[in-house]
Amino acid sequence: MVVGGGVVGAACAYYLANAGSRVIVIDQGVFGSACSHGNCGYVSPSHILPLCRPGAVGASLKTLFARNSPFKIRARIDPKMWWWFYKFATRCNHANMIEAGHARHALLRSSRKLYQSMIDDGQLGDCEWESIGLMFVNSDRKHFESFEATNQLMIDEFGESFERLEQDELLRREPALKEFACGAWMYEGDAHLRPHLLMKSWRRLLEEKRVEIRDNCEFFDLESTGSKTNAIQTSQGRIEAEQVVFATGAWSRMIQQKLKARIPVEPGKGYSITMQRPEVCPKYPMLFEDHRVGITPTATALRIGSTMEFAGYDASLRKERLQLLTDSAKLYLRDPISNPVVEQWTGWRPMSCDELPMVGRVPRHGNVWLAAGHGMLGLSMATATGKLISEMVTDQTPHIDPHPYRLNRF
Repeated sequence: MVVGGGVVGAACAYYLANAGSRVIVIDQGVFGSACSHGNCGYVSPSHILPLCRPGAVGASLKTLFARNSPFKIRARIDPKMWWWFYKFATRCNHANMIEAGHARHALLRSSRKLYQSMIDDGQLGDCEWESIGLMFVNSDRKHFESFEATNQLMIDEFGESFERLEQDELLRREPALKEFACGAWMYEGDAHLRPHLLMKSWRRLLEEKRVEIRDNCEFFDLESTGSKTNAIQTSQGRIEAEQVVFATGAWSRMIQQKLKARIPVEPGKGYSITMQRPEVCPKYPMLFEDHRVGITPTATALRIGSTMEFAGYDASLRKERLQLLTDSAKLYLRDPISNPVVEQWTGWRPMSCDELPMVGRVPRHGNVWLAAGHGMLGLSMATATGKLISEMVTDQTPHIDPHPYRLNRF
């Protein structure tokens, strides 16, 4: 049994089915319709370093009250949220950054290889996959130069490196950019795709493997005897289960009392705008580092996305946040907006307080598991997470060390 029909839940179901398990997937909405639908579609082994790093708290505070800041906290009385921020702040040091980086690297590297294998085998169908890398574009020369130290750290600690692109070379490779961009750092190992097409492919693949998918099926409670769960109660009735995997994303915080476990996940609200490809469309996916905005060109569309808003479970689509995306795109791109706009979207990323996912057995339960807290990297880490969950559930040797992702670390 997998509770949660996002990209992580889909991957868990896939690898469990491959291991011979009979799998049911339930989702409180429609399979693949939440954060797995409207994200930027990056498969990003480049994102090794966590957000909690030296200087992160001060940098965030400087932008917190700016009108057009990509980072926003909507203040409210919420002890769990403020505890989360406190724990996040305590992790913003060099030693914890490196520790988290190694754990993230293992998942990201494994996941990238697993995706490529599934794409090469044709299992994930046409999801507009491209593996041409990701550009980290700067408009501020000082910020561009400062990444040199980060690049050296990546080489020394993780054996990974970025290619430095000065302005002339950058504009030659990417003519869709204006001279506002002063340079970029290129990571050639990243890939990108259309998330909703990926989820369609996952659903088809799971149904071919006789995985049962139940939409609009809300989890209510566990039915347990001692430490063993026998069934779950849902809006569609009782479902018996030998093992239960919760891949519940940003909603994981809402079920922690049911699971009798601390799950420090906060919903980090992101936005995206999807439009038809403009006449002068970028070739490369890009992150505009100084404005924290991402651009994803695919075969049939252009998506602008990002921002981070801590506003609880507010699902409203704020026009000023969407405007931030388009304003940033206009600074960098020669042809930034194309009509018609296909979709304006917002969704919640499951942000863990230490920037590591929680993947493992739920304490106090013998057969209940959690795969959540992937932050902005759910798509990037999904396949490795699904494989790791399957290996632990079926008592196989894990292909990567699961210890850093254990739930009892909090």
